[in-house]
Amino acid sequence: MKRFACQSCEQPLFFENTHCDQCYAVLGYMPETATLAAMQPQDSGLWKTVHDCHDQPRAFCANHNYNVCNWLLAPFQHNGGFCFACQFNRVIPNLNIPGNMDRWRKLEVAKHRLFYTILRLKLPIKNRLQDPQNGLAFDFLDDPVDGSLPIMTGHNNGIITIATKEADDAHRERMRVEMGEYYRTLLGHFRHEIGHYYWNVLIRDGGHLEECRTIFGDDRADYALALKKHYARVPSGNWHEDYVSLYAMSHPWEDFAETWAHYFHIVSTLETALSYDMTIGPVADGQALLTHKSDPYLHMPFDQIISAWMPLTYAVNSLNRSMGLADFYPFVLTAGVRAKLRFVHNIVRNMQQTYAA
Repeated sequence: MKRFACQSCEQPLFFENTHCDQCYAVLGYMPETATLAAMQPQDSGLWKTVHDCHDQPRAFCANHNYNVCNWLLAPFQHNGGFCFACQFNRVIPNLNIPGNMDRWRKLEVAKHRLFYTILRLKLPIKNRLQDPQNGLAFDFLDDPVDGSLPIMTGHNNGIITIATKEADDAHRERMRVEMGEYYRTLLGHFRHEIGHYYWNVLIRDGGHLEECRTIFGDDRADYALALKKHYARVPSGNWHEDYVSLYAMSHPWEDFAETWAHYFHIVSTLETALSYDMTIGPVADGQALLTHKSDPYLHMPFDQIISAWMPLTYAVNSLNRSMGLADFYPFVLTAGVRAKLRFVHNIVRNMQQTYAA
């Protein structure tokens, strides 16, 4: 994530801010330029950036009315439409249920961060109108009131279901402990499930299926049976050698999705560190490996990404421990895991070069 500052007063901002805490300027995010801009209202009901009188007026996403989205529409879009990120919503939480407004807000924060990374990586994406069979859509669902089977987070041919209850910290932490997970966050759910979507787009339909099978295993293995076996067995002590998480062992699809999510974790967090001019790590040729001139999304070679990532995780894990908190990054990137991450990196970079050409 980039570092943002208010264009009116230079106050540091977070990606999710809708108003500047210092000068109270209304803030709007422009996805095409990855800019969080201070906005001023126009008589037409539209908005313009504070410092560019020649900028075309724009409307906020319709979900701005609910205080769950700060993204602006493209200049040619009319007031009342949905922004690039919110156009993929198919079902939102039932707002008549107490607490769901806050849950939806948390879900949108995580989802918009996901779309920030998708746009920065220049990944191809289609909504359900563009591709009725496999296009991307999100369903944020509540458990049935009749006590029937609870909603499970998952992916099915482009439809990503996120259980609304995952926005409750207590529930999510309880599930993390029960499932024996090191890490469970809303953003992690989004990054994992979008990995399944991109397995369809970039692997199955992108000509990389056989290559992927040599790295992650044969995806034709019975999925339901694989999950049943996974939850019934006691994991071996050396599972870290080839898998980034315990759940990645369950099936090649899950292995790919977990690895994909971790690639998103890495490039997003590295960009944040670089934007704050962090220079943690060993020195090579007189310069620190973390340099603000690097771009992990588009230009940083894989080996440089890993060389920068490892000392960064040690530093931040140490900071967390100094505060009595759990490790920021409780994972081990062994040679086997790095080979899988390199595969994901190469697929993404090859796609970027193909679309650039």
